[in-house]
Amino acid sequence: MNIAITGGTGFIGKNVTELLVAEGHHVYILTRSPEKHQGTEYIHYVGWLSDRFKPEQALVDCDAIINLAGESLFGYWTTEKKERIISSRIKVTNRVIDLIKAMKKKPEVLINASAVGYYGTSTTEMFTEETTENGNDFLAKVTKQWEDTAKQASELGVRVVYARLGIVLGNEGTLPLMALPYKLFVGGKIGSGEQWISWVHVKDVAHIILFAIENSKINGPLNITAPKPVQQKVFSKHLAKKLRRPDWLPVPTFFLRTLLGEMSILVVNGQAVLPKKIEAHGYHHNYPDIEQALTAIYVPKSQK
Repeated sequence: MNIAITGGTGFIGKNVTELLVAEGHHVYILTRSPEKHQGTEYIHYVGWLSDRFKPEQALVDCDAIINLAGESLFGYWTTEKKERIISSRIKVTNRVIDLIKAMKKKPEVLINASAVGYYGTSTTEMFTEETTENGNDFLAKVTKQWEDTAKQASELGVRVVYARLGIVLGNEGTLPLMALPYKLFVGGKIGSGEQWISWVHVKDVAHIILFAIENSKINGPLNITAPKPVQQKVFSKHLAKKLRRPDWLPVPTFFLRTLLGEMSILVVNGQAVLPKKIEAHGYHHNYPDIEQALTAIYVPKSQK
């Protein structure tokens, strides 16, 4: 297949691209600066987001588009930061819609990134794709708007999948930030530790995205999480064990809220999200439990 991807040079995008190429697909990475990248037989860099580029001309036979672009959530959520979080997602997704409109042959499917933050937060409720109401905090509102924007592709005859990502674990992204306190010997549970972490190994993310592209019956919301979410205090113990560091210094909720402001919702609150739809379609996770996932990530150098 010929597959276009935004955010293809990011943490998740690189892993998706690696899998697609390994499976023999041609990947077209949409970028503002194609001249800065060296393509290969299977990886092609296509300019876009500028009037000087006509990406639709390079994507004459595109089977799927994967939209992963978006401003990082990390950083103090000033008014300007929140505006960038929103606009980076909505504007790029609108440009994806414009691209699809310009393509004579439409792609069969758009895989549009979203997040489990759609559901809001809870310490008691389990969320699945059948949960119809979104939460009411900032992240829930952003993801709802993001999905509504991507939905326009369905009006063009394109199957749309909202990839509601959990916390993606790997050697890049969020995990190194989460691991830093433990490496400094000051790791421990956050607040009560009762908040849920809906996580997923980055390799499963890539495989699920490809699985969704290949399975025409999958559409709408798709939770990309592991089948076994864990409470933060459990995650803390497993992470400390893998890093061979103590799990001893709890971080008070009020301290994080003072330090991080509204962004503290990412670590103080959480949600338990189950990947019911992808499992119902026959997908089997490579890393279904947290110990397995962390073991794969923190492989001793002697075993690499």
